[in-house]
Amino acid sequence: MIERGDLIRETIINAAKLMAISAITAPKARGIDNIVVKILNKREELLKLADKMEELAPLYGKFFARDANNIRNSDAVLLIGCKVIDIGIRKPEEMKYDLNLVLSVLNMGIAIGSAVKTASILNIDNRIMYTAGLAAQTLGMIEADIVIGIPLSAKGKNIYFDRKWSK
Repeated sequence: MIERGDLIRETIINAAKLMAISAITAPKARGIDNIVVKILNKREELLKLADKMEELAPLYGKFFARDANNIRNSDAVLLIGCKVIDIGIRKPEEMKYDLNLVLSVLNMGIAIGSAVKTASILNIDNRIMYTAGLAAQTLGMIEADIVIGIPLSAKGKNIYFDRKWSK
């Protein structure tokens, strides 16, 4: 017999794995894979991440503390990052942006979209959070140049829908 709590935790971990595969197999600019994924599913990892987010709030804004509360109430966090790599495009003098950076970040955006599409199909509540990604990166939880965190939850009401700002 599987109890509700175990059912939810196991399903969310399986969903996070499928989301990670969606990110890994998403289309890439010039076919070069620069995507890094990691799943945080241990309570102590989530609490450490939330604590770091609160620590960063005075530096970056109150929304870091607000998002930390979501992390504490989540069952897992999927981290998706990218390594900015040289994909063989030289920046002409007249170009405003480095296309290596642009295409690396574009790869990450497509990977994130693919992952959250998978979560949606599986009815797993989620939210794309730069705050969680920066905190994870600061803690050395993932080696990537840019990171986004996607907390996952399955409760009777979506905990990410009407988030409250901390006072």
